Amino acid sequence: MQSLLNRWHAMLNMPKYDEAWHMQDLADELAEYHEATGLIDVWSELSDVAYTYTRAHWSGHTALGFPLSRPRFYIGIIYMLPKYTLRWRFFSRLGYHFDKNLHINEVRNPHKIQKLKVIAEKYNLDPVLFQSQAGKMLRYTFLLK
Repeated sequence: MQSLLNRWHAMLNMPKYDEAWHMQDLADELAEYHEATGLIDVWSELSDVAYTYTRAHWSGHTALGFPLSRPRFYIGIIYMLPKYTLRWRFFSRLGYHFDKNLHINEVRNPHKIQKLKVIAEKYNLDPVLFQSQAGKMLRYTFLLK
């Protein structure tokens, strides 16, 4: 399974950071998981914990352990793969609207305006136009929370 997850992370092509960064990211996601209420929110936050853990492993930090039970890890993976793949695909298509050669590799929640602004600035795009185009696409796009 680790080989499949590593290939998936390679496709997403998110930045790799040092171990301290990944440990902090995992701690932040774990805190959000513990604060979540309701089945979908808990499952979504669990997928975020699984994502940060597997991303750390893909980045070479294999000494990090998964902070929850093994069954929770697999349950998180089930939701993680479609959730993050759909987001990655959304941003890939959004970048194509601006420039056919622009490859936006992001997996942030496109429903959050502030995150869209940060992404637009990262890729040197007009934030207002970027948010507008994202809003249009969101009307016709299925994404998991």
